Amino acid sequence: MSEAAVEVVQRQVEAYNRRDIDAFVAAYHDDVRIFRLPSTTPAMVGKSARREFYATKRFNLPGLHAEIRQRIVLGNKVIDQEYVTGIGDQPLEVVAAYEVLEGLITTVWFLSPT
Repeated sequence: MSEAAVEVVQRQVEAYNRRDIDAFVAAYHDDVRIFRLPSTTPAMVGKSARREFYATKRFNLPGLHAEIRQRIVLGNKVIDQEYVTGIGDQPLEVVAAYEVLEGLITTVWFLSPT
């Protein structure tokens, strides 16, 4: 399972960097839940909400790019330390933990230093 989980997460990272919204959301389950830790309430629910957010608030940014600095794989979970540029004046460092079931990302937990 861990190899398949890595493949789907890597595909969505590559689609993110190409700003390919169709390929990006294809990696996600229709009912994906996105959390911004420490909140236990989802910040976003559903593939359509993900599409709308990234189409209007991320993929329209010309300098957008995510670099994976470290990756940990634990069964069907992939944890990436990401270095993201192009969103603001300063790069962002974030940890994203992805849960993959049946070839799709079903849950994402984001953790940032601030």
